[in-house]
Amino acid sequence: MAFNVTSNFAGKAAGFYISAALKEAKSIEHLTLMENIKFKSNIQVMDAENMVRDADCNFTNHGTLALTEKILEPKLLQINFQLCKKTLLESWEALQMRAGAGSPPPPSFDDYVISYLGETIANDTETAVWNGNDATNGSFTGFNTAGVGRLIGAGATQVAATATPFAAANIVANLDALVNAIPTAVYGREDLHIYMNTKTYRIYINQMSTLGYVNAYNMNGEYEAVFNGIKIAICPGMLDDELVAAQKGQLFFGTDLLSDQTRISLMDMTPLDGSDNMRIVARYSAGTQSGIAADIIRLS
Repeated sequence: MAFNVTSNFAGKAAGFYISAALKEAKSIEHLTLMENIKFKSNIQVMDAENMVRDADCNFTNHGTLALTEKILEPKLLQINFQLCKKTLLESWEALQMRAGAGSPPPPSFDDYVISYLGETIANDTETAVWNGNDATNGSFTGFNTAGVGRLIGAGATQVAATATPFAAANIVANLDALVNAIPTAVYGREDLHIYMNTKTYRIYINQMSTLGYVNAYNMNGEYEAVFNGIKIAICPGMLDDELVAAQKGQLFFGTDLLSDQTRISLMDMTPLDGSDNMRIVARYSAGTQSGIAADIIRLS
């Protein structure tokens, strides 16, 4: 591991640090969160048939209740990183103080590193929720992962896109194809969502505005994106040209403790081994699982 510096430092620093924009783990807001999973958890799936009969005076056992299980096993993940404080002091920190007796203290590099790595964890989690793979170092299996996804590999209803790539001219037709495939028993449920990524959502909003739907112009306040009465969940980690329709209660995200993903330790090694290094450590777990596959629709 290394901390690489690319700098034009010549005696005075710009005074702040910037990093590339990262995806937030927004998908978790639209999934059923299961915490306190130390190893694995069983999701009970029940299917009842022929339970209701005409009444009589006797007790007659009838009907069938099938109980199956799905396993949600979060994967243990970590960040271990070491950097040399000397590199930072030589490059920036010695001249970070702003001019003026009343100026506020500069942003702490410690705070920045912790914040940035927290965003990195969120970014990787958001991506893996939909397209990760347990076989990949630092990832876990997501819902739409090719070949092994929790939806692709579990028998969710697959619908072919009417046209790709998604564009303003075909987005409504693709959404119609998705919605038309939703089972009657699922359509209208309170927690039913259409899942799409940010690019697809932008195409959708552009088309709604072009068609003249007034609410689509108001992106502030109480605006809530819907299609045919179904709420839209914006999930940056989904791939382009993919849509999923599912109840929140059918898509699960499991972990030991969600806040573990923001618990990052920064250790000064000087008093421990005499070196001039700092070590960054984070440990957390994450995993996904789906419920009743027949109630979930995936379009691609």
